[in-house]
Amino acid sequence: MDKPKVIVICGPTASGKTALSIELAKKINGEIISSDSMQIYKDMDIGTAKPSKEEMQGIKHYLLDFVEPNQRYSVAEYKKDAEAAIEEILAKGKTPIIVGGTGLYVDSLIYGIEYQDIELDEEYRNELEQRATKEGLQTLYEEAQKIDAKAMGKISPNDKKRILRVLEIYKATGKTKTQQEIESRQKGVKYDYEVYAINWERELLYERINKRVDIMIEQGLIQEVEDLLKKYNQFPTAMQGLGYKEVVEYLQGKTTKEEMIEKIKMETRRYAKRQITWFKKNKQTIWIGPHDLQKILEKEK
Repeated sequence: MDKPKVIVICGPTASGKTALSIELAKKINGEIISSDSMQIYKDMDIGTAKPSKEEMQGIKHYLLDFVEPNQRYSVAEYKKDAEAAIEEILAKGKTPIIVGGTGLYVDSLIYGIEYQDIELDEEYRNELEQRATKEGLQTLYEEAQKIDAKAMGKISPNDKKRILRVLEIYKATGKTKTQQEIESRQKGVKYDYEVYAINWERELLYERINKRVDIMIEQGLIQEVEDLLKKYNQFPTAMQGLGYKEVVEYLQGKTTKEEMIEKIKMETRRYAKRQITWFKKNKQTIWIGPHDLQKILEKEK
């Protein structure tokens, strides 16, 4: 029996995934499931470039704007919620379209990876946070490398969230993140995923990123962060997102406004580079131009 088809539109930040996926959904009677680890959060709209109701053009979106910023949300939870959304869309006789740039979210689906939903060990997390402050994040990065070199090959030395996660997984299960992925992939994949990634010339992409950051500042990103800090008393992962942690540093007087803006641009460009590297490792990915809707439509006939 043929597996149901699911289309994936991925690629780096600011590459035009939202606009392309909405046009595609209108053409093929599809609905969209976000695979963005920041757009899941409520009250975080500007810094995550969350699509507005107007931009959605009547296309139903799933897994946007439904997690409180003071809550944790795991990859295991995402996979469960995304597959429930896929089933809901298929039951309507429509085509599910996965859209986003969070590689872990995308991989959990297209490779059928069962990430264990490990209960957080608050004591160990606090210990790691304290060590990161006292000893430096590089120490924990090197420690994680010794445990799981393959997983760390995909993780930036500045990505505290994922570095700590590699260490937490190993402590909680006695298995590396890579071991878990290998074991879970043996179970197979539920759907026939057709994966497309949007490709830009690097300089043009960087120009788009810089412009997007300027627009976010104009739209009120600083005020958005101030409102979040007033409304919520803790942020387990939400404030580690690009743009947010830099604004917090600015509000704490650690940087000037100009330094903050330049840092957001620089870190976003670096993130886009890592995203491109991540998606290139999937040999089945079909790379398309930023406006190449026709190529997808022809392939999906």
